[in-house]
Amino acid sequence: MCDCDSTVSSGSNIAKPSGVGGDGEILDPACDPNNPKKLDFSRVALAYVLIRDGIQKTPCLLAHLSKITGMDVYIKCEFMQHTGSFKERGARFAMLQMTEEQKKKGCVAASAGNHAQAMCLHGLKLGIPITTVMPVIAPLMKVQKCKDMKGNVIVQGENMAEAKSIALKIAQDTGAFYVNGYDHLDILAGQGTIGIEVLEQVPDVDAIIVPTGGGGLIAGIATAVKTLKPSVQVIGVESEACPGFTNSLAAGKPVLVQTKPSMADGLIVPVVGCNSVETAKGLVDRMILVKEEDIAVGILRLIELEKHVVEGASATAVAALLSGKLDQFIGKKIVLILSGGNIDTTVLSRALERGLAADGRLIKVYAKVCDRPGGLTELTVPKLNWYWKLGIMDMWKNLRRS
Repeated sequence: MCDCDSTVSSGSNIAKPSGVGGDGEILDPACDPNNPKKLDFSRVALAYVLIRDGIQKTPCLLAHLSKITGMDVYIKCEFMQHTGSFKERGARFAMLQMTEEQKKKGCVAASAGNHAQAMCLHGLKLGIPITTVMPVIAPLMKVQKCKDMKGNVIVQGENMAEAKSIALKIAQDTGAFYVNGYDHLDILAGQGTIGIEVLEQVPDVDAIIVPTGGGGLIAGIATAVKTLKPSVQVIGVESEACPGFTNSLAAGKPVLVQTKPSMADGLIVPVVGCNSVETAKGLVDRMILVKEEDIAVGILRLIELEKHVVEGASATAVAALLSGKLDQFIGKKIVLILSGGNIDTTVLSRALERGLAADGRLIKVYAKVCDRPGGLTELTVPKLNWYWKLGIMDMWKNLRRS
């Protein structure tokens, strides 16, 4: 049962038949809202056996965060995968499940970053041609990394919805195998192997905290954990900017939500996966929504305390912890899934400034200074008692003449 921290917002019924929609839209037959499929643990167990030689079994480390929270906090370091995110698990398993004929025709995917990189890497390793459609908003660094891994990269579409439509059209025209990055059952199964690893690494864990976007990660982990150790709580975390999975679990089906820009951009999905919701129903114990300021502080704390740089999506789990929304586990053991570390340097800079401000460690001071020699020096000289406790990060001078 899902105990959601927020009420359900009004959403559209997005169910459509598989195949081609009435408006000519090409639909993904593996992810049909009218016929959602539920992941079975046997599929996760198979994925665990098949992919383990091709991906990293990432460490699950006791974190310094434990000292400031009163809990035994462990961090599952999925950002240590070769491409910097958990997406490699599902991508590799999905490709291993393809027929020989499908492998010859190749795979096509739509992604702004992590899924595309995972597909390109494991396509290269397995000898499967990969085409990735990336929207024009995709960071150039991620586009180039896909090209470096021999992917056929098409930068087209103003957003992910348009990129997905283009990818589905390519799959229809060429016979290539389309892989939905967060709702194909093989993707869910691959991501679920994280749950098996966590139970091996921290057998007496009380709760696992999972960043949640389209739902593939939490659905896979919940399937594994609730099968092997039902007493362990599985808790999802989303940004308040996009409560898609929170609202969808409460409604019992995917609902369309209005999204806002977020530092956790990897979690911003207007409509979550139908298979993910169907799988997660009854398995996910609770969903938590976190504020943008708390995400920024999460990024900051991970750098300062753990010496890890992660993307905003990963930091949502830390944000839930530091904002007091996991205080029920004081004195217990929890695992935070740090899902990825692919953060753009400009985004990181803004996140750190925002985190310092939210933490009360960064302020802006405006002052009028007489425009004469020594005027600016008088403002900043150590005779101001509080100056010794501060460091000036930057300074701007705006001249005004009457």
